[in-house]
Amino acid sequence: MSQDSQHGKWSVSSSDDDDDDRLPPSGTKTPAQSNHRVTTLPSVPTSVEVKSEPSKPPVSSVVIVGSEARQSAVKNQSNPVKYETNPSSKKKKEATSEGSGWALSDSDDDDVKVETVDDLPKQEPQRSRAKKPKVQNERPPSPHGRLYYIDEPDDFFESCVPRLNDTYRFYLNKVTGLDRKYNSGALHIRDVLSPLFGTLKESAQFNYCFDIAWMVKQYPSEFRDRPVLIVHGDKREAKARLLQQAQPFPHVSFCQAKLDIAFGTHHTKMMLLWYEEGFRVVILTSNLIRADWYQKTQGMWMSPLFPRLPEGCSASTGDSPTHFKRDLLEYLSSYRAAELDVWIQRIKEHDLSETRVYLIASTPGRYVGSDMERWGHLRLRKLLYDHTKPIPGDEKWPVVGQFSSIGSMGLDKTKWLEGEFQRTMTTLGKASHRPSPPMQLLYPSVEDVRTSLEGYPAGGSLPYSIQTAQKQLWLHSYFHRWKADSTGRSHAMPHIKTYMRASPDFSELAWFLVTSANLSKAAWGALEKNNTQIMVRSYELGVLFVPSAFNMETFPVDKNPFPCSSSVSGFPVPFDLPPTCYSPKDQPWIWNIPYNQAPDTHGNIWVPS
Repeated sequence: MSQDSQHGKWSVSSSDDDDDDRLPPSGTKTPAQSNHRVTTLPSVPTSVEVKSEPSKPPVSSVVIVGSEARQSAVKNQSNPVKYETNPSSKKKKEATSEGSGWALSDSDDDDVKVETVDDLPKQEPQRSRAKKPKVQNERPPSPHGRLYYIDEPDDFFESCVPRLNDTYRFYLNKVTGLDRKYNSGALHIRDVLSPLFGTLKESAQFNYCFDIAWMVKQYPSEFRDRPVLIVHGDKREAKARLLQQAQPFPHVSFCQAKLDIAFGTHHTKMMLLWYEEGFRVVILTSNLIRADWYQKTQGMWMSPLFPRLPEGCSASTGDSPTHFKRDLLEYLSSYRAAELDVWIQRIKEHDLSETRVYLIASTPGRYVGSDMERWGHLRLRKLLYDHTKPIPGDEKWPVVGQFSSIGSMGLDKTKWLEGEFQRTMTTLGKASHRPSPPMQLLYPSVEDVRTSLEGYPAGGSLPYSIQTAQKQLWLHSYFHRWKADSTGRSHAMPHIKTYMRASPDFSELAWFLVTSANLSKAAWGALEKNNTQIMVRSYELGVLFVPSAFNMETFPVDKNPFPCSSSVSGFPVPFDLPPTCYSPKDQPWIWNIPYNQAPDTHGNIWVPS
């Protein structure tokens, strides 16, 4: 079956199943369904988890559970297919994908696991494996060769005194290969865990993908044996392999998040850091794998250092006007996990009153009555209703959404995007009339991925499948390119997720949200039973910035956020405003179809077959 749109033509297998309840998200651990081959650069990092044991090379022998495209992307890192100018050669490659169809799951999420096991056949030659430089276990592979990272400034890898904008406490991750100024005020994971932010006693890491050996190395040597709790959503075999990863690290323990609704994931990304000096919360968009921290655009909110309350204070003491403490305790309690009780108690014992952001979480379940406004997009709607004000002419203030994965939203925009999600995003105060302003959705085009720092393998973090895309061609008229010249990150593909309401000239924001939640019903929730119930599949977490919490009417947009200055009052939007609309020639990146008409930045092509 062929599908035509202004953004391209695809040849795909037919699909009559429009019920996304039956389709697992791309992060679901499902058995392999077909044998796809995806060409990649030999040493380009893909945004998948490589669960390597400390004593083994990171990608020497792997079994990959989840998306076929990512399975092949990692397996074939050492065997890229170069772009061929010979038409007959290219035609032969194209023919390998014809008629095979696509048997991939729907993509309601953005990450897929890669597991290492002991019983796989050893790859030849053995001698070359033994001679791999040790540095490859410490630094991510690079398309520019091993010396690329070694030659980076020391302050990229080593913690230094960062210049931070403490007004919003919203930061981007450092990206290798950029002009130095674009990393001024950005943070690497080693910065976050640095002694400069506190003397760490214990930490909890909530995330979706883990490479535990790599994660442990990111802690400073003096904190490397401090207890770490891993909060995850793995089950059965995947859980067993995760536990196996931690065997060399007795200070690592686990908490399994309950996922009682099919196809949900534990997608929350948060650090709880308990210091001798106090307590800190970090809410971020990066997985705890090396590939997420070097050549992708990521973001985080880092709380102030929360001091300990005097003995005898009640649990409600030390909350902020945004009720961050109350909402964080409620979110942690939703796990119903004894392993989190000690962290709940620690939060109760600290003063979180300096917090100026609102917590927006999703947690799996079906909710009715007043509970409907506790989670997901209805939680966002409630906060915007209560804490923003109508703006004259707000029908011209566009909603801007930016994400790295797209779920199935139905045959037309009225099913979920307009009927639920857009209604939430256009809420401003208690106005009875809700206008229908423009909605601009940022998602990388094929050209954005092809010319990125990683080349086509960057598309491994953008799992929009052909099965989903062919059912919602209407969505693509909303799409805008990924361009981020203002932050130097136009070629660092986004894994960050942000949503905002901007003025017509894009100089002001009515609000801003950074979150783990992609554009999907699984993440944000969907109404059921004639709008009397909302069903949420996944754990997600983000923070909402509202001007009133900062004593402002609107947020001014900082057009040049780098190098960072603590005196700047503008909000550091991660990408360029106004967004650039797709041209008729642009196509959204679809990760499970071939791209062999033009080479990427490293001379390779992308061929699922």
